[in-house]
Amino acid sequence: MTGGARDHVAGRRLLPWAGTDGRPCYLVGDGTGYVSRLADEIEDVQIDMADRLLGHAAELFAERRVTGAELHYLARRLSESLRDVIRVAESRGARLTRPPRP
Repeated sequence: MTGGARDHVAGRRLLPWAGTDGRPCYLVGDGTGYVSRLADEIEDVQIDMADRLLGHAAELFAERRVTGAELHYLARRLSESLRDVIRVAESRGARLTRPPRP
C-alpha cells in the first residue's frame, strides 16, 4: 500500500489507484485540475461501493445459509474495498494537514 508518514509530502496527493507495479500514485498540483476531479469522483465511487458491499454482507449473513464460496468471495471484495477506503482516508487526511493556500 503506502509507506505511511513518508508519503505525506506537501503538494502531493495520494491518488485512489495504484500504478502498474502496485505502488502508490501521486499527483502534484493545486487540486483544481482534471486529474484531481477524476480522483475525487473515483474516491466517491469507492466509498459508495464499500457502503453497498456492507449492505450486501448484512443481507448475506441474515440468510444464514451461506456457502464457503460465497463467504470467500465476500471476504475478497471486503478486503479490496477496505484497502480502497483506507487509501481515500490517508489521502484526505494528508490534505487536511496542509496549510491553506493564500
